[in-house]
Order: sequence, then structure tokens, then C-alpha cells
Amino acid sequence: MKKFNIRKVLDGLKEQASSSVSSGQSGAPENNLMHETLQSENFQLCKTVRHGFPYQPSSMAHDPVQKILAIGTQSGALRLFGRPGVECYCQHESGAAVISLQFLINEGALVSALADDSVHLWNLRQRRPAILHSLKFNRERITFVHLPFQSKWLYIGTEKGNIHIVNVESFTLSGYVIMWNKAIELSSKAHPGPVVHISDNPMDEGKLIIGYEAGIVVLWDLKSKKADYRYTYDEAIHSVAWHHEGKQFICSHSDGTLTIWNIKGQGKPFQTITPHGKQPKDGKKPEPCKPILKVEYKTTRLGDPFMILSGGLSYDTVGRRPCLTVMHGKSTAVLEMDYPIVDFLTLCETPYSNDFQEPYAVVVLLEKDLVVIDLAQNGYPIFENPYPLTIHESPVTCCEYFADCPVDLIPALYSVGSRQKRQGYSKKEWPISGGNWGLGTQSYPEIIITGHADGTVKFWDASAIMLQVLYKLKTAKVFEKSRNNKEDKQNTEIVDEDPFAIQIMAWCPESRMLCVAGVSANLIIYRFSRQEITTEVVQLLEVRLQYEVNDMESPPEGGGGGDRDLPTPGTASPSPQTTGPPTHPSTSSNSSDGVRDNVPCLKVRSTPLKQSSGYQVELVVQLVWVSGEPPQQITSLALNSSYGLIVFGNSNGLAVVDYLQKTVLLNLGTVELYGSNDPYQRQARSPRKTRQPAGAKMSRKLSLPTELKPDLDHRDNSFSRSRSSSVTSIDKEAREAITSFHFCETFARKGDSAITPCLYVGTSLGTVLAVALNLPPAGEQRLLQPVIVLPSGTLARLKGSILRMAFLDNTGTFLPPAFETWYEPNAAGADSEERDKARKRRPVSVSPSTSQELQESQYAVVCSEKQAKVIALPSQNCIFKHSITETSFVLRADVVQMNIGNCVACFCANGHIMTLSLPGLRPLLDVNYLPLTDMRIARTFCFTNLGQAMYLTSPTEIQRITYSQETCENLQEMLGELFTPVETPEAPNRGFFKGLFGGGATSLDREELFGETQAGKASRGLAQHIPGPQGLEGMKGAASGVVADLARARIALDERGQKLGELDERTAAMLASADSFGKHAHDMMLKCKDKKWYQF
Repeated sequence: MKKFNIRKVLDGLKEQASSSVSSGQSGAPENNLMHETLQSENFQLCKTVRHGFPYQPSSMAHDPVQKILAIGTQSGALRLFGRPGVECYCQHESGAAVISLQFLINEGALVSALADDSVHLWNLRQRRPAILHSLKFNRERITFVHLPFQSKWLYIGTEKGNIHIVNVESFTLSGYVIMWNKAIELSSKAHPGPVVHISDNPMDEGKLIIGYEAGIVVLWDLKSKKADYRYTYDEAIHSVAWHHEGKQFICSHSDGTLTIWNIKGQGKPFQTITPHGKQPKDGKKPEPCKPILKVEYKTTRLGDPFMILSGGLSYDTVGRRPCLTVMHGKSTAVLEMDYPIVDFLTLCETPYSNDFQEPYAVVVLLEKDLVVIDLAQNGYPIFENPYPLTIHESPVTCCEYFADCPVDLIPALYSVGSRQKRQGYSKKEWPISGGNWGLGTQSYPEIIITGHADGTVKFWDASAIMLQVLYKLKTAKVFEKSRNNKEDKQNTEIVDEDPFAIQIMAWCPESRMLCVAGVSANLIIYRFSRQEITTEVVQLLEVRLQYEVNDMESPPEGGGGGDRDLPTPGTASPSPQTTGPPTHPSTSSNSSDGVRDNVPCLKVRSTPLKQSSGYQVELVVQLVWVSGEPPQQITSLALNSSYGLIVFGNSNGLAVVDYLQKTVLLNLGTVELYGSNDPYQRQARSPRKTRQPAGAKMSRKLSLPTELKPDLDHRDNSFSRSRSSSVTSIDKEAREAITSFHFCETFARKGDSAITPCLYVGTSLGTVLAVALNLPPAGEQRLLQPVIVLPSGTLARLKGSILRMAFLDNTGTFLPPAFETWYEPNAAGADSEERDKARKRRPVSVSPSTSQELQESQYAVVCSEKQAKVIALPSQNCIFKHSITETSFVLRADVVQMNIGNCVACFCANGHIMTLSLPGLRPLLDVNYLPLTDMRIARTFCFTNLGQAMYLTSPTEIQRITYSQETCENLQEMLGELFTPVETPEAPNRGFFKGLFGGGATSLDREELFGETQAGKASRGLAQHIPGPQGLEGMKGAASGVVADLARARIALDERGQKLGELDERTAAMLASADSFGKHAHDMMLKCKDKKWYQF
């Protein structure tokens, strides 16, 4: 191993020495140029925040005093929500589903019960909640958990029908157990089923109601340890709820009925209700309905009580959406939901169960949404949800992340996005308002853009570790709606579903230009405007982009002819393309032999398009079918607002479009970029034996995304995907896809003395090629004279597909591409003059002077799936090279700017996140963070400046991470606080007569009843206590803020008082002992006073 390392070092020294010689001719030693400020200690990887809707939710709880909400998921995750912007994510290590959550109300703690029969106590008094205690049951399965308000004793019901009691402070089991066979009738031989409900009587803490699945409810007397009453119904029970006076309770059943019972009533229920059942006229029992999964019974001081329930619909309502039913007096409101209901909670004014509840809202947890309903307003409107829970409204197909954006960008997007908001929401403030915001030190604007399967693009404000939607763009409006004509669909669409899905996005924050590429081989270019316009005809370009080698006149090995300026017919030339906006519909259609040709995949709308303020369509570009073969998906895309150009490529080649003049400037097969210098021995394609007739149905479905394939074998084939059996293996090798672009102002050719606008092209075979751009002067000339595009040869070759390219100046400073500042495109009058001035300004190149010949003035940074290189320009010498991975491949690479320097950030398929210094390519960070378990992560992972990164960790959630050590250090302050000191409301007044005659609530000394003295010890093998990583002392030490200081001071005072008390007791005991000794001594003296010495 040492020998190998020495050889590698020597090889590296030789390479650097040779490059030093070549660059030393210009009198610029490399060591003087390569000063790097970033070191490994500047990097640290950690998760920051998680946004979005909790994936696969399973349970919910609410603290009515702290006003915070907790949601548990099927994967063991916990999401806690306070006021907008205060969110927290926690994870149980086991990953088991969270079946129940219980807040210790106003205590800053939460109990979670999991499907693996473990119970955990979470401390919420710190910014990152942690587990204090855990209890793992070994013999019984947990089915229900209940914690009474202001009690430290937790009731746990099990599948066997037993109830165990846990001390929340010590997390130890009490010896007090309610066995199922003692709770039910002794004469009953059948098992009552699992415990589905436990709660204490609101007016008598000594009475516990227990609901069993089989239909039995037991009122248990805790003191006498026996059942007072038993209530039996012939249908299974799903939930139970008390009236606040403690004289009645209500049960929901599997046949869609509600039964109301008096606690002293025997045999039959006081009332039976079937909310959604049809009442027969002959007085018979209503037809059974679907189960009522949950019911809540809430009272008001001045009106009728509320009965709120989920489920219970009639079986004949096939296809009806899930509903929440609100019964208030004689009115019954059925509220339809978009997704199945997981759970719901009624928010009330008081935390005390023995007082009028005064409900004001209902929180409904759906499978894919969170809805809060206002009970105080007529019609029960919903609250406008301020949390970023709509990320998954349509599945996310791609993401982009931008940090340190122009400061005026977020207000501009917010102003146009605020006009898109729906109306009809409740006028009240969002009721979940607990917690405090963090003290964020990050002041730079951050924007996340998400592309979705339905063609929408969403812009999010991601500043200061928060997330808020700014603006929503619907790209599908540009196209005609799909008709039901199956034959017409077969002629055009090449995607079975989601034909408008967004695949790649290119955005220029400075100019606000946006370009999106869809899966149907289409591009839409948008320009931002604050004014509404109506576009009479959408501008359209149709492009024939194909890889077709002439079978009659095959070129010699090595590629086409020597002329690299423009493609010549007869070699590997693409067919002519439409260079102007065609009329609608497209003039080209199926050819005479029934083969689809010149047909786009989607049809652009022919009617006028009303475009509101925000992003407005500038140009649509569509790839068309070529001789019976569908267009290949676009694999790479770039936009430059200064040049007025977009470029896109796929497995056939590339096309450069001038969106100002609405023309196609260049349309080349990849092989033609090489000219006569093609390094690969390519052969002509074999003749196609069959063409697809116009009516044939495409059997394949385009996947998302094409450029990211987890299979390593596909990497070597460089994105080639066969479309039919006639494509040979030789053709696969000849296929070279375009994988990346970069616009820049640099040296187009080796040895150039001046910089010019260029386009650098990266391919799937690891080649970087240069294309020179000759632009007319800015202003009117730019719109009249053509842009000349000239391929200029190969810059470098690397292993694997090219992922990212960037440029540095001779001091190692990042050179951003030229851009145009934003102007109002629909301005008139004085604003129009400002627009013209802005358009005439060409951004000045920030590249250094190149007066000396062959001065190494720039450095090109190129990163592929396997390695990274830094190349000096214009000499084109490789001065640094680094092998990133041998056994895996890089999925995402970005050249990012940190506070004190630049680096290359990489995410590999094996889960490693790495950073490399620039320009030296020294490894600075390498962390095995996240193995690639899902293509969603590969599709959405992206780095941005200042040490930020993100990816979709589930279909509904964005996970943000940082690789900056500075951000990791400040993260604790940036996070919000969930717990805030709040006074617990006063208990309801019992009143004079209730206090006199004993009609009010009665308390219970649970400590005496459940403590070890009276109840004894629990069975050892029943459950195992697992202390948390911090324990109680850790909680006291880790709690932050004023609450922690007060808590520590109180604990110190208690300890000091306790010690002083012990000292006082010891002093008193010593005084008593001294008094006793003095008394005995005095008695002895009196006894011996008159005795002679010989009498002793």
C-alpha cells in the first residue's frame, strides 16, 4: 500500500512539474497562483431542517396551552409545529410506526408509543428534542395510551385487554394492573378484545372508563379495584368520548352508529344515532353504514354541544370522498376531504375536561394534507395553512436551489404570487401559534424552485431555514388540453401519463429569465413581467434533432468531413428545422407511407393566451418526430440572458436557439462537433428495417430523469437507450449524449490571446468541446444581425459523463457567466426608455487582462462522474486532476462559492458527500451521508452557494443540509423554540353549592394508589426500561433559554433548601441529645451528692 501511494505521489509530482514547465514560460509560477483559503476545518456536514408534509402520517396530538401540534408517521418520524416558521423534526431509531402521541400539557414533554411496543418520553424544552426515557414491553402489544391532564401516571392498554400504569417521571411500571378478566363479567367466557379506549371520568378521577373492541365498556373504580358498571353493545367499538359533566359518554361503532350511555344506566344505551343511515318508515333499524372511526363530544356554555365524527357514510355512496361530519344541534354538516382521514382533534378553549369545552376549530390530519376547520363561523370555512405542506401537490420531478440571490427577487415573486391566493378562508389567525422563532444570523436570500409532474413550477422563499411558497407557474396552459381521441393521442404523445412533467429547469436570477424542459421533448422560455398581457399567437419553433448517418454515403472512420462551420447534407447532418413560428396546427404531419414525421409531441394552443403578471411565455421550442421515431428526451439545458441564447441537448445532439430573434442557430449531431478530429471510431448505423406506422402505440414510457441511472452498467453506455431491436450495439457505442453546458467568456481555442463569448459542451463520453459565439453589438443590431456559432474543437477528456463546468480567474476567483439585469418587458413611456438602455448595456467581462501572450489568465474546472480536472487557459494544460471515485459514480456536482473561497461539491451514488478545494482539488470533506436508496434523491439533490444543499427525502418532504462548519455552529441559535413559559389556566370554579354538597369534581391521590408502597412492584419481565442518551440530568443541562435558567435556579434552590433542612434536623437532633445528656448528668449528680466515697 505504501509503495502504491509513493508511486501515485511521484506521478502527481511529475504531472505538476511538466505543467509547471509549460506555464513557467509565461513567467507565472503556479505556486503563486494557487493560494487557497478553504481548509478542511471550514467544512462540517449536518442536517438543518425538514420541510413539507409528514410522509405517511399515523397519529396526532395537540397541547392546548402551549398551542403546538405533533404528528407521528409510519416510519417513526415526529414532526412538531408551532407558529408559522417554527417546525421541528425528530426520528425514533427503531423506525417503527408511531401509533399514539400524548403531550404532558404545558410541561414541555411528549410521550410517543410505537408499533414495536415501546414508549418514549421526549424533552421539548430544548431546540432539538431528545428522548429522556424509553420503556420496551416484551409480552404485550400496545394498542392505546392515555395521560390525564396534570397527572404523572400514564395508562397503557394492550392487545390482551390489560391496562398497565407507568410513572412518567421515572418511566417505571406500577404494580397496579387492571386485568381484562377482572374487568368483564365473570360469567363471560369470550375475550373482550384489545383495549381501544381509556379515559378518566371528568368529574371523578377515581373512575376509569375502558373500551374493548368487542363492544364492552367498563367503568372501573380505581380505589376498590373493581368494575362499577358494564355496558355491552353488539357492535365493535372504535372510540369513546365523555360529556364534560361526567354523567354520559358516547361510543362510535363499526356499523355506523353512535350510542349515548348514562353512566348509571344498565342494559340499553340512552340514545342510538345513525348519522348517515336511511331511516326506514316502518320503524326498523337503519341500514348499516361504514364504521365511525372516531367521535368527539364537545360542549359549549351558551349553545348546543358539538358531535364531530369521521367515517360512518352509507355503503351506497360509492366513490364519495372521505368526510368529516359536524353535528351541532339540529344541523349536520358533511365536510368532504381530498384524502382519507388519519385522525382529527378538536381544539378547545380549556385544557380541563370537567369544564365547558368551547370548541373553536378542528384539526384534520389527512393522508396527504393537514386541514384546520373554523367551527365559530357559518359554513365552517378552513384556515389558510401557513406551513409549506403543498410540496407534493403534484409529484416533484426536479429541483433547483439558489442561495445569495438578488435582494429584490423575493419581493417581486411574492407580489405576483400574492394575487394567485384562493379566497374564502377563515378570517381568524392560524390557531397553532406556539413557540418562538430562532435568532437567525443568515441574512442572504435563498430560493428553491420545484418542477412537478403536472407541469407546474413553484418558487419558494427558503431564507433563514424557513420555507414559504412565493409563486406558482402552470406551464401546461401553453398547450392544448388532451382530447379523448385515442388515435390522435397515439400520433403525438410519447409519454403514457404526465406529458407536461418538468424535467430540467434553467433560471437566471439576475435577469429573471426562465427556461423549462418537459418530458415530451419541449422547451418553454419565460420572461418575468409585472403587467398582464394577452398573447394572440404563442411563438413556436419546431426542431428536427436526430442522429442519422447516411447509409448510402458512409463517412470515413472518425466522423464527418473537415468543415466544422456548418453541417453538410450527406454526412451526419440533421434534417432542416423550422426557423420561424409556424401556424397552428403544425404544417408537417405524417408522411405518405404512414410514418410519423415532423409531428411534435404536444400541440401548442392556437387561441389567444391571457397571461397574468409573473412569468409569461416568450417562446416554445418542440422537438418533432423524425421518420417514425419519437424525439429523445432533453438531457441538458442552459440559458444565458446576456447573449439571448438557450442551448439544449439529448442523445442525438444539440441545438442553439436565439430567443430574441426566435431562430435556431445551430442544430448538430454530437459527432459533428468533433469535425475531422473525432477520437472515437464510429460506424454508420445499420439501415432501419422497420418504421413505426402512424397509428402504432409507443410501448415505452419515458422515465424521469433520463440522465440519472443508478445502474453502473448504464454509465458505460453513456445514456444510450435502445428504442427498437434494430438499434445495434455498435450504434449504442456511437451514441454520445450531451450532458452539460456552460456559457462563459473565455478562450475559444488553444493559444488565443483574447477572450470571446463561448459555449462549452460536455458529453456522456467525457469530452468537453468549445463552441465560439460571435454576437452582434447590443441594441437594435442584436435583433437584426445573425449570431454566428462556430464549433472550436476539444478542450479535455475525462472518465465518465461530464456533469459540471466552471471558470476561475488567475487568482482562483469564480467567474460567473455574463447576465443581463432585469427590465420590465411590457413597459411604456419612460419605463420603455429605461428598458432600451438596459438592453443596450452588455455586462463587462470580469476576466483579467490578456495583453501578454499565452498568459495563463483563466482556469476551467471540469467535473465528471469519475474525476475532476482543472485546465489552464489558453494553453489548455491540465494542471490538477483528482479521481473522485473508482467504484461508484457522481450523481451531482456543483462549483459553489463559500464565504472565503470556492470549492467543488459532489454527491456520489454510494452516499458520500465530498468537497474539493479550488483550484488544487484537495479533498476537504468526505462523509458517508446517505446511500442512494431511491432515484428521487438522485433526481432532486442539489448544492448551492454558502454551504447549503437539499434533496427530497420522501415524496412529500424536503430535507435541507449544510456542509459549512460556520452554519453548523450557528444552527442551534437559528432553530426555533417549541416550549415557551406559559401560565396554566385556572381550574374551573366548583361553586358554593357544589363545594357544600360534593357535586363538583373529586380528585384522586394517584401517588398513594399506584406507588410501590401500596401497589407493589411490577413484574420484571413485562417491560424493559431504557434510559435516554441524556437522562433527566441531561434534560436539565440541555434545556436552553430563560426556562432552563429558571429551572436550574429552582432546582438549585430546592437542593439548597433540602440541605439546609437536613442540617436543621441534624442540629435539632444534636441539641436534643445534649439536653438529654445534661439531664442524665444532673440526675446522676443529685443521686450521688450525699453518698460517701466508700458507698460507690
